[in-house]
Amino acid sequence: MQPAKILERFPSAQLATFKGKDLLRVDEFTGEELTCLLDLAAHMKLLHKSGKSYQPLQGKTLGMIFDKASTRTRVSFEVGMYQLGGMSMFLSGKELQLGRGEPISDTAKVLSRYVDAIMIRTFSHTGVEELAKHADIPIINGLTDQFHPCQALADMLTIQEHKGKLKGVKLAYVGDGNNVANSLVLAAVLLGMDVRVAAPEGYEMDQQIVQTAKAYALQNGGQLLVTHDPVEAVQGADVVYTDVWTSMGFEAENEQRLKAFAPYQVNDQLTSHASPSYLFMHCLPAHRGEEVSSSVIDGPHSVVFDQAENRLHAQKAVLAALV
Repeated sequence: MQPAKILERFPSAQLATFKGKDLLRVDEFTGEELTCLLDLAAHMKLLHKSGKSYQPLQGKTLGMIFDKASTRTRVSFEVGMYQLGGMSMFLSGKELQLGRGEPISDTAKVLSRYVDAIMIRTFSHTGVEELAKHADIPIINGLTDQFHPCQALADMLTIQEHKGKLKGVKLAYVGDGNNVANSLVLAAVLLGMDVRVAAPEGYEMDQQIVQTAKAYALQNGGQLLVTHDPVEAVQGADVVYTDVWTSMGFEAENEQRLKAFAPYQVNDQLTSHASPSYLFMHCLPAHRGEEVSSSVIDGPHSVVFDQAENRLHAQKAVLAALV
């Protein structure tokens, strides 16, 4: 597809519905809108692999606020803006006046005069909501303690590539009911997937998010099962997904978590209950020998590096659509 023709696949009226919106949590968009973003991401990836450029963001600037360490988020957003013809600006939360007590509302209003969008990777989700409330430009959640929507979009793109569809695909998530799980489950049920989540007692997903996800599943023809049994979750699964047992900010609980999650390691024994053609997914960074065995993450079913690459393409679609 020629760069000039990419919008023939995505009519301006359809893309116009995204312009100026925020991406704070994945369910701010409908299943149809998520499908449109994934379709756009897939075409952008095809263009990139063909050596062709598509640069709708020439002259645009993305401000990137980081309160948490990052590899994939920072590099993929910086490269993505460059490939789309724009530029990005790294802003350390510790070095901004936010770190010295400036109200987040003032920061939002000031940055809205300088840049065309803000991506923020931080701790408090309510802080990101406050930023969006006072900003006049799109705000993109690069990760909070509660949600990780950009990762979920890359995950959906990866599954779609390998399975050829999303609706009806059986997805098992085993491990901590954290920000990654929240966004993954919400995206999956909005797109009609059959989702099972297994977590130890005390580490389940937030119950309000579970209830919201169950309602989406009912509306979109999917299912959601929440259990404490990893074998029940993985039984017949097309996709097996896990994440680290100790996320950033919970390091003090590490020893306690290692004990609680030990029966939830994704290894050859557990994945023997999955479909013979299952995919293994992990958002990275991974701790081999903890949440996943080396034989699984480095084995033939693993698509973790496809996931990592797709952060770039999914985020390019988000940037092009919102900005």
